[in-house]
Amino acid sequence: MTRAEDQGGLKVLADPVLDRASAAAEAAALTAGVVVRDIRELTELDEVVRLYGAIWGSGTNPQVTVELLRALTKAGNYVGGAFAGQRLVGACVGFFHAPAEDALHSHIAGVSRNGIGRGIGFALKLHQRAWALQRGVSEVAWTFDPLIRRNAYFNLAKLGARADEYLPNFYGAMTDAINGGDDSDRLLVRWRLAEESVTAACAGTPLSADTVDTGAAVVALGISGTGAPVMGSSAGTTCLVAVPSNIEELRVREPAVARRWRVAVRETLGVLLADGGRITGFDRAGWYVVRREQ
Repeated sequence: MTRAEDQGGLKVLADPVLDRASAAAEAAALTAGVVVRDIRELTELDEVVRLYGAIWGSGTNPQVTVELLRALTKAGNYVGGAFAGQRLVGACVGFFHAPAEDALHSHIAGVSRNGIGRGIGFALKLHQRAWALQRGVSEVAWTFDPLIRRNAYFNLAKLGARADEYLPNFYGAMTDAINGGDDSDRLLVRWRLAEESVTAACAGTPLSADTVDTGAAVVALGISGTGAPVMGSSAGTTCLVAVPSNIEELRVREPAVARRWRVAVRETLGVLLADGGRITGFDRAGWYVVRREQ
């Protein structure tokens, strides 16, 4: 049975889900070799701004400002940082939805280039999950670029979040070092923090792509031998939608092909979701698996 205790004005739930979430967050941080904690001091908020500038580029439109982060933390929102010793190597920023929605929007998360591949992003998200559960929040939502394969696998398989909506050019054209002026199509995902599949994913069992009958799946969007998109058929109950292996590299090397991928994914994955399709997972080979109900 769940009970609530008031500790310094913060409602702490004596709940097995929260206990397991906290333990998983601690284990992920230990594996990544970092300490993940809330950030509130001005000097550390400035470090977050500088970290994001190093990741996305320091242009005329910064990802966040110290003033904004200061206001968000004062209002009780989420700013978390991953530290390797005294050095900030990852950060995540989120703010609450309208009260009736019982959700936190995770706006931006990033890991330093020399920290990629160490599990720091996973540790940050698990800290955010435990933080939200501790405050009685049951869901975290965020957007990501559907063309970035590693992020699709991370969000949908490793974290167990569910894709909810395709958002064409959501932020407008983005000219930072990662997006390269491309349209900012995004997938909106919802992370239902207490679901058993999410708990399992956070404990190290990624959510498998549920194809049921792989032989019955049709390729709605494939990839050619040269790395270009190839339109297929969306007539099946289970559809597969490919994404390129490295869209960020493609934007630099072959920007015209990268733009073709943006349009092709919008016209397949976006249309499938608008027509009632449901993304049931992301295969590590680079396919979205979309189920269409009969």
